[in-house]
Amino acid sequence: MVQNLISTKRYKELTSKQIKELLEFLVDQSKEFSITANLDGVDFNPEIPQSISKNFSQFTLFTLANYTLESLVIEDDYISFEAGFGSENFGSVCSMPYYAIFQISIENSILFINPSATVAENFEDDFDDIKQKERSMNAFKLNR
Repeated sequence: MVQNLISTKRYKELTSKQIKELLEFLVDQSKEFSITANLDGVDFNPEIPQSISKNFSQFTLFTLANYTLESLVIEDDYISFEAGFGSENFGSVCSMPYYAIFQISIENSILFINPSATVAENFEDDFDDIKQKERSMNAFKLNR
């Protein structure tokens, strides 16, 4: 029964709206926070080297603090931010739709949990348009 509910488009839209509003609130409050996201919905540009990404789990924690938080962009359907990964601090822009965000936390306290981030069907084709838009924007920024 719950699986049927969290698998609906309406539920995904509701949680996405809540997540967006919560992230905007946290940014307005100048609060550092962490998100755990389903990697099926995360796009890395440039791609993370296999030597680093092989250590990621399906649900990976991203801490938004300092420069990573300053680089956060909140769009209508997704967020993006720059982050460094691995011991070599490999830089990449991470983009993800709100419904890919499973959890938002501050100082090890959970603020929000999104069960629709666990629904595999949500990640089959929806993110392709967002990925293409992000890549186009990045190409545009590089050509300035």
